[in-house]
Amino acid sequence: MLKITKKTGFTVGLLAILMSLPVFGASANKSIGIDAGTESSGAMTINGSITVGEDAVVTGAIETVNGAIRVAAGARIESASTVNGSVGISDNVHSLSLNTVNGSIKVGKTVIVDGEISTVNGRITVGDGTSVAQDVSNVNGRIEISGAEVGGDVTTVSGDILIVENAVVKGDLRVEKSGGWLWRSMSPGSKPRIVIGPGSSVVGVIDLEREVELFISDTATVGGVTGAMTLDDAVRFSGKRP
Repeated sequence: MLKITKKTGFTVGLLAILMSLPVFGASANKSIGIDAGTESSGAMTINGSITVGEDAVVTGAIETVNGAIRVAAGARIESASTVNGSVGISDNVHSLSLNTVNGSIKVGKTVIVDGEISTVNGRITVGDGTSVAQDVSNVNGRIEISGAEVGGDVTTVSGDILIVENAVVKGDLRVEKSGGWLWRSMSPGSKPRIVIGPGSSVVGVIDLEREVELFISDTATVGGVTGAMTLDDAVRFSGKRP
């Protein structure tokens, strides 16, 4: 419930900021493009997408409510946030944080994220050589960390988690058990599938508040399994995937 409360607060805060757009003379119903190689102080809209060109530098927030955010290779941005829309980050981008509520987040290769990556309903994919300083989290949707490093925790409620291609999670891997209306809306018989692939590691523990399908490679390392299951419950496998 902690993650859900946090993301609800994020949504309300973002909406409040964006509803003030007319005060600053900005259009609330258009898409915005920041040209390649240029510098911008940020971009805000309500009903529209935002695109950032290659090698652009954005020193302020990129925020929308109903629209996607796309950042081309080599750009430097601050936070990228949307409510109803996906976030796509190309290779070699430097960002502070990436957030959405209803949408996927796809991060390319050798990206630096100095903060967190989070969504509520959506898939998260983090590519090879990328570094995320803080947490990666969602409620519903698959999380795949492939050849990347996460400095904080990786957390979900009902999504699958794949830590593969020599990826490293320095914090914990957490599967939380939700309550209330959200828990009733999920299939009680479904179990998240957690895979720790060859050469990958979870420095912290795998903390499970509900039972999952847990697969750990013979060449992976984890700090332990706690909660609803133990390390003995994991299925060990050889090869690239179970």
